[in-house]
Amino acid sequence: MARLDVIKLMLEDAGINPERATIEWVSGAEGPRFAQKVTEFTNKIKDLGPNGFRKNRSAQKEIAPCQ
Repeated sequence: MARLDVIKLMLEDAGINPERATIEWVSGAEGPRFAQKVTEFTNKIKDLGPNGFRKNRSAQKEIAPCQ
């Protein structure tokens, strides 16, 4: 399983939309492409709206700390 797949599963378990994670490989020589990818991801996150983590976290049962 790829790292991003694992990260997306972890986000989903935490009640966060897994579409909030992505990996893009961009060379240091690709400044315009980097700017484009950042803009696209920023727009995607804005379209998704608030992540709901605080709302979901307060609804979860309290778990005893490991000893």
